[in-house]
Amino acid sequence: MIQLSIIIINYKSSRLLLDCLKTVYAETSNTHFEVIVVDNDSRDGGKELLLDAFPDLRWIEMDYNAGFARANNEGIRQSLGSTILLLNPDTLVEQHAIDRCYSAFAESTFVACGVQLLNSDRTPQISGNYFMVGGLNYLLPLPYLGNFLQRIGRALHVRPPNVANAESVVEVDWINGAFLMAEKSAIEMAGLMDEDFFLYAEEAEWCYRLKKIGGLCLFGAIKVIHLQGETANTIFGSTGKGYSNLYNRKGLQIMLSNFVRIRKQFGVGWFLFNLFVYTVDIPIFFIGALLSQFLKKEKRFYSLRDVSLFCKNIVVIYGMSFPIISNKPRFYRVLV
Repeated sequence: MIQLSIIIINYKSSRLLLDCLKTVYAETSNTHFEVIVVDNDSRDGGKELLLDAFPDLRWIEMDYNAGFARANNEGIRQSLGSTILLLNPDTLVEQHAIDRCYSAFAESTFVACGVQLLNSDRTPQISGNYFMVGGLNYLLPLPYLGNFLQRIGRALHVRPPNVANAESVVEVDWINGAFLMAEKSAIEMAGLMDEDFFLYAEEAEWCYRLKKIGGLCLFGAIKVIHLQGETANTIFGSTGKGYSNLYNRKGLQIMLSNFVRIRKQFGVGWFLFNLFVYTVDIPIFFIGALLSQFLKKEKRFYSLRDVSLFCKNIVVIYGMSFPIISNKPRFYRVLV
């Protein structure tokens, strides 16, 4: 009997996925599991490579790049386990992490859980987060203005929007989708992921609905390595880790998905407020970047090109504001 269905989305990441699966099979022995790979039309020969190495895995073909939510939903629909694990292809399992997580989860009252993710150098990576009213945490990556808002938050002793490093069991509002385990019964009540999302923010919106069913947590003593952003950076020509680069194609997708989530979870008013603050940051960004060229005292130098690309991304968001506000079904994809 299958206890756990491990669902991994593949989009031109077969080499990373091969390394991931080696650790999954080597480090998971006490749980009856299946692996479902949902391929987003990679066309890179990965199917033959992976099925040759792991003939037991189930392979589902999407006929287009369906992104994270739609592909995971298809995997969930075809899964046999009573528990689901969404796992990124750029993860490495160690010290029987999946076995331990499944066991701890089964003995708990939580409806979804994650683990403490680690960077390749074993430093902690943000793995769990808290909701902030109106999605105000999405203002923190803004150039210059974001740093100012962070200082205000620290002065007012506002709780940070994320868990910097979980060492034990920590209850959270939403979990990083790189390793997200959930009970299928809870998913049936909360619904599948919202298929308006292409990439980014979909797990936050999903966890918002799951949290209405029951609690979510991180099992901080369990660690999994996550080579954060490696797949997306390679495919979309981006650099850096995390979600703070808002002035390239990947940044546009991040911004768009975040605004869609704000509208869905917090309403039109908060969507418009956040868009207003992003707009206000344009002249601040321009002046700051201009001064940094002359003073050269900052650790991070922004170029005027960064400002230009940031403005273009905001213009795109304005162009999509009406369908976002109307909240009618739409596939918000700008990356290809």
